Amino acid sequence: MSDTTSRPRRGLCLVLSAPSGTGKSSVGQALLQQEPDLRLSVSATTRAARPGEVEGVHYFFRTHEQFDAMEAEGGLLESANVYGRRYGTPRAPVEAALAAGKDVLFDVDWQGHLLLRQALPEDVVGVFLLPPSIEELERRLFGRGQDDKAEIERRMANVREQIHHWQDFDHVLVNTDFAATVAQVRAILIAARSTRARQPWISGFADELLAQSGDPASAIS
Repeated sequence: MSDTTSRPRRGLCLVLSAPSGTGKSSVGQALLQQEPDLRLSVSATTRAARPGEVEGVHYFFRTHEQFDAMEAEGGLLESANVYGRRYGTPRAPVEAALAAGKDVLFDVDWQGHLLLRQALPEDVVGVFLLPPSIEELERRLFGRGQDDKAEIERRMANVREQIHHWQDFDHVLVNTDFAATVAQVRAILIAARSTRARQPWISGFADELLAQSGDPASAIS
């Protein structure tokens, strides 16, 4: 009988997307602490580093010229223009993680989600977070103190477009209670790991079980 523990499943891409300030980054960090097989995809970006951000940990900070070169060489799974800045996902580390049975967490906007689906159509699980209200979303943006008033106004102007794309995602949650939202996203992740597509070895394993049971159908499956 085959040893199922020696057969790694195929990993998946868990996409968390939401309007700025909805809490996707905090939800993602909580998941990373709870799930050892989940790792964060590090994106390349043309925006400047914020205080405390580290090259290769939070982002790969690149000039527009460097970013364009990566894209032209096929080194990105997806790329998008957000608020006039470029963001993209390096291809090689994601494909290696999936093949090794590791899950990859993405904190991207709706454009990045759709492009990831095009690049890896069988591997993406999309979760979209909605804020409890527009007023609460604006309060959170001002409260985190990362952006000036002009930047927050630009982000709020883009909220309508972001929310419009909720229908592009597999799962949609309203982030009213942080702990409950984390639990729900984790449940989605755990369920997605057991789909047939994630376990390419399961067909042969099931045939072995049928053969042991003497099922004649196993001989022609």
